[in-house]
Amino acid sequence: MNYIGAFVFRNQGNQSAGATFILLGFSEYPDLQVPLFFLFLTIYTISVVGNLGMIVIIRINPKLQTPMYFFLSHLSCVDFYYSTVVTPKLLENLVVEDRNISFTWRVMQFFFACICVVTETFMLAVMAYDHFVAVCNPLLYTVAMSQKLCCFLVASSYSWGIVCFLILTYFLLELSFIGNNIINNFVCEHAAIVAVSCSNPYISQIIILVTATFNEIRSLMIILISYAFIFITVMKMTSTGGHHKAFSTCVSHLTAITIFHGTIVFLYCVPNSKSSWLMVKMAFVFYTVAIPMLNPLIYSLRNKDVKTIIQKLIHAKLLCYKM
Repeated sequence: MNYIGAFVFRNQGNQSAGATFILLGFSEYPDLQVPLFFLFLTIYTISVVGNLGMIVIIRINPKLQTPMYFFLSHLSCVDFYYSTVVTPKLLENLVVEDRNISFTWRVMQFFFACICVVTETFMLAVMAYDHFVAVCNPLLYTVAMSQKLCCFLVASSYSWGIVCFLILTYFLLELSFIGNNIINNFVCEHAAIVAVSCSNPYISQIIILVTATFNEIRSLMIILISYAFIFITVMKMTSTGGHHKAFSTCVSHLTAITIFHGTIVFLYCVPNSKSSWLMVKMAFVFYTVAIPMLNPLIYSLRNKDVKTIIQKLIHAKLLCYKM
């Protein structure tokens, strides 16, 4: 935290140092503040319990010590951090009148959110590659997906997220901010921050466009190529059991990909106008609050191994309670 603050302090201008930011959130709907608070609190609670529960289940069970569950545990870790970065501040702003956020805190929130988004983007791509190896080369799976390769793929996803943050933040800190700046969102995302700048944001907007487009196209190419080979392999299978096993392996991941990338594409397509602000906010709610809750539900409800372990744990707890 101190390193981030020092980095911000060295790079921000004198004008921006005294600037404050107000997260507008859903303050224009005062009658919905309490219902939204309990709704988001419930979603956040499910997200935390689901993601941490998924991590613990994968770590303690020997049957789940495979590359697929290794990647899934890191996906759950990213979702937990992402929801924790965004949702508590959202809940706070729903119950307090002072919605100010400092310049340093704004950058810190952007720091963690950026890393989580980019990491999840490529983690989903890595999981697609893992499914490709599992379906297309099952006999060589344990050799091809070695522990060293798995650690490298995960570390690369986190590292690229940090690189993207540093690039985007450098150009973001070149902008000037004066006085009170109202951010018409509940999270410090790039477009909302740039919109309140008093300097020309053209370069920063180009950088975010190029970076986001590169990340989206590159990750989707990995996913599409992986599933193209999976589809060809499945079509060559003669047994119905082989089709069902391949389908059950990939369906949860395909669902998570569709929800995650579908929301990103939607945010790209929505025009940046006053009439679309509410739509953008709702999309960001789904993107930052709902998706971290949905991922553990998707993988647990569709995964036979995880469901079996959860049932055994619940059964063991009930036995202990009765005793």
